[in-house]
Amino acid sequence: MISLPIEDALPDLLAALGTHRRAVLQAPPGAGKTTKVPIALSHSGLADGKIIVLEPRRLAALAAAERMSQMLKSPLGGRVGYRMRGETKVSDATEIEVVTEGILTRMLQSDPELPGVGAVIFDEFHERSLNADLGLALCWEARQALREDLILLMMSATLDAAPVAELLDGAPVITSPGRSYPVETIWRMKPRPSGQRIDQDMADLVDQALNETEGGILAFLPGQREIAGVAARLRGRLPASVALHQLFGAAPSKDQKAAIAPERDGRRKLVLATAIAETSLTLADIHVVVDCGLARRGRFDPGSGMNSLVTERASRAEADQRRGRAGRLGPGVCYRSWAKAEEGAMPEFSPAEITMADLAGFALDLAIWGSSADALALLTSPPKRRLEDARALLQSLGALSPDGTVTAHGRRMGKWPVHPRLAHMLEIAGKPAAPLAAVLSGRDPLENAPVDLEMRLKALEDPERFAKERPYGLRRHDLHSIAKDAKRLTRDAKYPPAVMSNGAICALGYPDRIGLRRPGDAARWALSGARGATVRGDDPIAQAHMIVVTDMTGTEREARIRAAVSITEAELREVLGDSIGWQETCTWSRREQRVLARRQEKLGALVLDDRIWRHAPVDQIARALMEGVRLRGLDALQQPPTFRGLQARAEFAKAHGADIPGAREEDLLATLEEWLQPFANGAETLEALGRSDLTAALRGYFGWEGCREIDQLAPSDFQTPLGRRVPIDYAEARPSISVRLQEMFGLDTHPTVGVDKLALQVVLLSPAGRPVQITNDLPGFWRQSYRDVRKNMRGRYPKHPWPEDPLAAEPTLRTKRRP
Repeated sequence: MISLPIEDALPDLLAALGTHRRAVLQAPPGAGKTTKVPIALSHSGLADGKIIVLEPRRLAALAAAERMSQMLKSPLGGRVGYRMRGETKVSDATEIEVVTEGILTRMLQSDPELPGVGAVIFDEFHERSLNADLGLALCWEARQALREDLILLMMSATLDAAPVAELLDGAPVITSPGRSYPVETIWRMKPRPSGQRIDQDMADLVDQALNETEGGILAFLPGQREIAGVAARLRGRLPASVALHQLFGAAPSKDQKAAIAPERDGRRKLVLATAIAETSLTLADIHVVVDCGLARRGRFDPGSGMNSLVTERASRAEADQRRGRAGRLGPGVCYRSWAKAEEGAMPEFSPAEITMADLAGFALDLAIWGSSADALALLTSPPKRRLEDARALLQSLGALSPDGTVTAHGRRMGKWPVHPRLAHMLEIAGKPAAPLAAVLSGRDPLENAPVDLEMRLKALEDPERFAKERPYGLRRHDLHSIAKDAKRLTRDAKYPPAVMSNGAICALGYPDRIGLRRPGDAARWALSGARGATVRGDDPIAQAHMIVVTDMTGTEREARIRAAVSITEAELREVLGDSIGWQETCTWSRREQRVLARRQEKLGALVLDDRIWRHAPVDQIARALMEGVRLRGLDALQQPPTFRGLQARAEFAKAHGADIPGAREEDLLATLEEWLQPFANGAETLEALGRSDLTAALRGYFGWEGCREIDQLAPSDFQTPLGRRVPIDYAEARPSISVRLQEMFGLDTHPTVGVDKLALQVVLLSPAGRPVQITNDLPGFWRQSYRDVRKNMRGRYPKHPWPEDPLAAEPTLRTKRRP
């Protein structure tokens, strides 16, 4: 057995596990933790049962199992075995079982005691996958309640160990320094031009590394598409002495093994790889790393209702791991496809998957376990809104009851290794759903093809015939992977009581993605989930009246369809008839500016039939009318002057101590149902509502006592010395009256309002009704400014009295008497 750096830390690690039955191990890539630790734990006898080792990827799991089998000189499936989706190789003699992460969750759901298991090791926990986070939380709860003897070990290359150790009730932290050689880092002189393709840039950088260095080269790219692009650009440049390999999760097994193994013919190794080569795998002969600086992550896509892959900037931790791959065997070189100044914008760590992934499967696992996210020992809490949306989806699929508990159907769904949408399809539709579920789970096997799923199913059924008849690119490896999944799902599915169409099957899993073509537009649909969707006008599916959209991208209001299948209304009613029902609604129509009373047959937001609702209840019409008032504002009602006057008086009175409701427009709009709705009297338009007694409605809003306070604090009018009542205008900050100057003769006190005796603003008018003076001090005006006004006005209006002493004169509206 080869000596590796982790061996120096094994005594302390085994001692910690023997005492505490839990630990966190920090060790850099290449230290040997993946293979040496499980073997050492097995030899120690500390684990009472077999050891489960979780790996984040299928390739890593298979490589780890094969390497440990070689180290123990035991055939694969003997002392060391593996278990992953659709493939298992274990026996009664198996002591170490390497599994992919989703397998552990199903083991725990099947039996929380994990009978026959003595230890669970979480390898590469720093990747923070959703399954690893959930698996740890479930294991910890099972350990506390049922299995105090169960050993839990978290292994990580870059993770901050303190939070994990705290989560596990103060678990010991063991650190192995590893062994690495110096790596020279070469950055770009300036950032990559924005228009330059990544495959062109990386091909040039790999070419530069080939010319400037010696030894094997490992180039990191975000995904299979970019790997293929770089490989295509390099093939014409590479000398015969260079062996080119492509390493990604979906690559054929023989190609993966060739990329990992040493070159037997002495050629120089060049591996174009995804993040799969960052930590879990050991690649032979690598001395040079070329890093594109990008990573592809799974994020929840509202368009598809499931996870989709997005390409984004890698974290500094990921870049450091990639760089370290060049220093495992000796001094190395790392070429980085970005300028050094750009590193400040790179995140420190990659985000935990639980914060960005689709949580439907997670929510179903929680329900089956019988717990909530808050009750579990999760290192990172899931976003509450996204978790609520996931539970709502599960309820629509019948997996959860209204109170959130799992149903029998939900438990059966949880046994399928696919998304809950697809599990629901398989449970209801049986074997015919298997090819569809496989196609929807895998990568699109067609290039530049229309969106119709039927086309993918035909390619799956007869690839050779399809390739001859159709002018679309066929990704045969992806199709082969889909075929394997379809075969496995078909084997496990039941025979259905009745065969459904592909559209009906998809409708089961995507009840919120049923599309009804919009009138007059052959390429746009309204969806049952209250969104819109569109496709290119020349796509054959554009002519379909109804479709089921299984994948789309774009805005919340109008998305672009990436995959869909047609369905008839009869098929829709057959599978989702229980979800279709008549609804009677009264709504305000912005287009018609009136209340529309309709009886509609609906599936979600989708209207299948629409009729006039005759004799709709008056109160429902009135409620809808209030929405129209809110949208248009009170001015749309053409209020009479008495309404506006009462509103202004009420605002003044409230500002001066009146105990009444708010009278501003926003206050009145917020309380329409209280004061205005009772006066609707069956009106369906704002014009008709405006003919109601709006002033009486507003008085009712304030009540008798409130109106009394308004009258006291903000009287509607002022009585002049002649006994005539002049309205008080409360529209401005200071209430005002407008009155003929001669009508105020003899008044030696200024008019006021309210308990605070606020002086009215008095606008004194000429005999012609034009303002001649504005005053807040009438007695002062008589004694000072009046003389100047008299001098200017008496010649202009000689027939009207302009006495020298206005305080001694009688108020009048008449002209002077003739002698």
